[in-house]
Amino acid sequence: MRIESSVTSLSWIPSEAIKGMTKVPFEVGVAHYDQTPPDVIEDLAALRDADRFRFANRLEAWIEVDDGRITGYEQGGGGMIGATHMHLGPKGVVFAATPFPDIRPEPEATGSSVRFVQTGGGRAGMPAPRRVSKPPFVQVEAPVAWTTLALTIHADGSTEREVVGASPFPRHWIYDNDLNLVQKSGTIDFDAWYRGAFGKYTPWGDQDSPALVTAVETALERELSTHIMRAGKKPKIVKVAAGKTLTEQGQAGNEMFMLVDGVLSVEVDGQALGDLGPGAVLGERALLEGGKRTSTLRAVTPCKVAVATADDIQPSVLAELSEGHRREEQQGQ
Repeated sequence: MRIESSVTSLSWIPSEAIKGMTKVPFEVGVAHYDQTPPDVIEDLAALRDADRFRFANRLEAWIEVDDGRITGYEQGGGGMIGATHMHLGPKGVVFAATPFPDIRPEPEATGSSVRFVQTGGGRAGMPAPRRVSKPPFVQVEAPVAWTTLALTIHADGSTEREVVGASPFPRHWIYDNDLNLVQKSGTIDFDAWYRGAFGKYTPWGDQDSPALVTAVETALERELSTHIMRAGKKPKIVKVAAGKTLTEQGQAGNEMFMLVDGVLSVEVDGQALGDLGPGAVLGERALLEGGKRTSTLRAVTPCKVAVATADDIQPSVLAELSEGHRREEQQGQ
């Protein structure tokens, strides 16, 4: 019996992701942020051709099982990188990206499972002259972006996905075997990437970066996050340092939030109930339940948060959102 599975990452540049002078080309329309990737991938090549992501990494694998024993295995797939599209007045210029060779260590096989690993990525074609934090202290070529994915297939048919490592930038979204969005990278660090992701400081130089991923928010939260960030006036963005709190349980509150970047821990009565990543919409229960915060939200990493009010969202939508946020009740189920 053959058991097949896969894991795919899409890497893209969201709004609010670029800082400093490098943001200028995006603001004046020469470069562009990326449209939010789909919740379900229907055609990976078509997304690339439509300039919907910067690069993708797809790890495919199978094992052969006879009488409960693994008798064969193989992996496939690979990286897929898009071109860099720039706009200079009425004309467009396309810089061909440079894909790097996929890195595939020998699969780790046991009597009951096989673990496959693959690194895919490359470099944008547009030059990026800059000072960097390590020798030779000056670079002309663009930094390198990548993900390192792992897939374990067990003889009983179960599978496990991992994001072993990833470049600090851009945002990485992870899709399961059915090409459904299931995880997101929790943080992006443009400065660390722009000044440090080159040469030997990448997997092609035997150095990877750890990746922090979180489960995806709900489809309703994704819809609301787009509304908060793009409808009407631009929201206020606040920063929360790692270890500090965004809200305190029991305190008064009349605002709700959308997590733009970073990871927040949800705590009720001093007990951590879970971590939330980019795209999560938070704080609506205080607006519906007497104005008191029902949980403490603590920053696991440095966070950026967009602030919204009840006037920005329809009451029926807030009520629907709150039904999925009763984590203290779900914990005991």
